[in-house]
Amino acid sequence: MAAWSTLILCLLAPVALSSQTKSQPKPGAKKGAAARRAPDESSAVAAQVKRWIRAMPLGERIAQLVIVPFYGDNPGSRTKEYRKFANLVSRTRIGGLIIINLVRNGVTRTAEPVEMAAFLNRLQRLAKVPLIVGGDFERGASMRVDGTAKFPHQMAFAAARDRNATRRLGAVTARESRALGVHWIFAPVADVASNPDNPIINIRAFSEDPLEVAAHVRAFIQGARGDPKYPVLLTVKHFPGHGDTTVDSHLGLGKLEATAARLHETELTPFRAAISENVDSVMTAHLFVPALDQRLIPATVSHNVLTGLLRKELGFSGLIATDAMDMSGLSKSLTPAEAAVRAIEAGADILLMPPNPGAAIRAVTLAVRNGRLTGKRIEESLTRLLTAKVRLGLHRTRLVNLEKVKDELGWEEDEQLAAEVAGKAVTVARNENRPLPLSTPEQSCWLILTESRFGQQGRAMSDYLASRAPKARWQLLDPALPESEFTLAAASVGDCQAVVVAAFAGFRGDGSLPEKQGRMVEALAGSGKPLVLVGLGNPYLLRRYPAFPALLATFSTAPPSEIAAVKVILGEWPSQGRLPVTIPGIARYGEGIDVPAAAGGKR
Repeated sequence: MAAWSTLILCLLAPVALSSQTKSQPKPGAKKGAAARRAPDESSAVAAQVKRWIRAMPLGERIAQLVIVPFYGDNPGSRTKEYRKFANLVSRTRIGGLIIINLVRNGVTRTAEPVEMAAFLNRLQRLAKVPLIVGGDFERGASMRVDGTAKFPHQMAFAAARDRNATRRLGAVTARESRALGVHWIFAPVADVASNPDNPIINIRAFSEDPLEVAAHVRAFIQGARGDPKYPVLLTVKHFPGHGDTTVDSHLGLGKLEATAARLHETELTPFRAAISENVDSVMTAHLFVPALDQRLIPATVSHNVLTGLLRKELGFSGLIATDAMDMSGLSKSLTPAEAAVRAIEAGADILLMPPNPGAAIRAVTLAVRNGRLTGKRIEESLTRLLTAKVRLGLHRTRLVNLEKVKDELGWEEDEQLAAEVAGKAVTVARNENRPLPLSTPEQSCWLILTESRFGQQGRAMSDYLASRAPKARWQLLDPALPESEFTLAAASVGDCQAVVVAAFAGFRGDGSLPEKQGRMVEALAGSGKPLVLVGLGNPYLLRRYPAFPALLATFSTAPPSEIAAVKVILGEWPSQGRLPVTIPGIARYGEGIDVPAAAGGKR
């Protein structure tokens, strides 16, 4: 039993969350009093962790390391869906859940907050050990949950050059998370966006400058820890860096072709900054990194990467979570069972979203019994996780007060922050012959190119435009429309004084427009009219259409960014953003053209 106590106490030290939750000395108290309480608190945490572990057979210890996805619905107790989760929690005894989006018929649906919290309460009541609940809240809880402040993507914060706003984003995200019953924020993204052809990171990252990324990562962490009422775990991802890749790891195994020197100089800089801030966890990347491990395997299952580099060289002692294990970057090369064992062998603590949780648990259990893994190795990961649960206060309070959920969400000042960042982020990369701001907004035509006919893209933009320039003409054009609709749209702008093309391109893909939309834009580029191209989301879209005399980037597809673009184009707001990334052939990192607001423009 002494060995248990030693192991647990050793693993308590790196948990940064303790700084949020430990009792503060009363005014005037001697420093020594607070110092004397620290060992007592650590002993209490260790005692609780030990009590939990004593009562767990091997299978339950391993099940605690598994986190499964849920959509935020609150199904009836007699439904198959509810029984599935009830079984995972009360019988399998998994360690936690992660909220993800439900996509149905091309429409992404976010969770209703009270319904989601009520479902989590039901499962928490079934759990022998409190569940830990996570969310990929990279731009606040709005990424997964309705009724929350709709913040722009991370790159917009860097374009706005506002680290204090990033700090405030962290604070809002922590508050929203705890109100919903979420304790583990899988953010911020610490990747360096150095590759314009990256099909999955781009605007999710802050910048191509590793020092700028590091500064914003620090700010987010500090902000999220600012209020001890909302203790959360924070995660930097995707280790050792997913920014300079050309394969979406959801679809296949990407390759990070960087030398060891380049990795230390660029990719690892934000992770070192996060570790210096005692970040709680690091998420792995499903990438082949030959500079670190020449075997053709994902970093998620590489001992060289997770233990050699992250644990030993960088000195990280918190939780290591895999990226989602159902992604093809991992699942195409390894079975779910083998991937689970290999990840634990490599040094991972948490198996996130294994495609078959039961198979993963059985495989790791068998690996312990046949000596491939040791019981001590499982205990190390389990102790890290259970210590975090105690530090979060889950052993005392695991349920959400449903009557107060909405009191903590969608604050007016949060929405104002989102609007301010979106406005400050809009960057004018080109303004030849000064078509911006529009001199005759009422005689302008707007072609709004959405990524899908489903969803709400373009609605905020068109609504705001209609309210500010009622005579301006606008159309929403999605890729599923027939070619004839695009031909008519191009012809319809013949009598317009200026044409604005607002093109949505999210963080997936290389910024190219779908074929029919792209042909129309290219035809317009040769028309000789005053033309404005707005890249809503992926800024690299602008490099595809260099003939446009005016080019703007918003670095986000969020509704506040739609409105901000209209305000800049109409001259209601000045443009003041700077490029956080280089757009090849268009403009370099740090550039941006200041366009003042029009006379009489209203902010």
